[in-house]
Amino acid sequence: MNGDELSDLYRIRFEADLLPRKREIWRVICADFLQRYVRPTDTVVDIACGYGEFLNNIRAARKIAVDLNPDAKTFLEPSTEFHLCEATRLGEIVDGQADVVFTSNFLEHLPDKKTLDVFLDQVMKALKPGGRYLILGPNLRYMPGEYWDFYDHQLGLTHLSLGEALRMRGFQVDRTIDRFLPPTMQGVLPTHPMLVKAYLKVPFAWRLLGKQFFIVARKP
Repeated sequence: MNGDELSDLYRIRFEADLLPRKREIWRVICADFLQRYVRPTDTVVDIACGYGEFLNNIRAARKIAVDLNPDAKTFLEPSTEFHLCEATRLGEIVDGQADVVFTSNFLEHLPDKKTLDVFLDQVMKALKPGGRYLILGPNLRYMPGEYWDFYDHQLGLTHLSLGEALRMRGFQVDRTIDRFLPPTMQGVLPTHPMLVKAYLKVPFAWRLLGKQFFIVARKP
């Protein structure tokens, strides 16, 4: 899909009145979970940054956003660097400068495994030695039907198959949570900040409600 098509699709999928809800959920997820993987002095790259929910809520010295949707820039903080381009150009934008690369619900949109390999090589090129790649995504193992309910989902991945792909491209996999978050913002994750905080502190709840994986991979 090109940028205009993505813009149209996301306007259909993410109703405007749901965006404040998404922002509030991400504020808590970043503060109470993801921030532990990002230092305030880090350079952080968000691929397919969407509406900026991650970058706008994470503390980092330098923030870089990449997306094909031209609307994305309007949702980012002014200090965030924005690149309107393919994710497979990541290594050209940030060559060995990134401490952290982050993707959320992105890899399933790639057309095939060959493109996934190309992208993972670009992540490796972008990261500093010891840099981390943080990945959130729907787990095909736990949502085999729902996974394909989204028009732009093309590549089926589980936590195990993605772990293999990462190792094949030279990454070390430091952490894998096969069930973490519910699949969508329209799901059953509570949206009041205190309830989201409670959910993140109770891994047992993840086993009941989680259908997305979370993986931390590292460049040696």
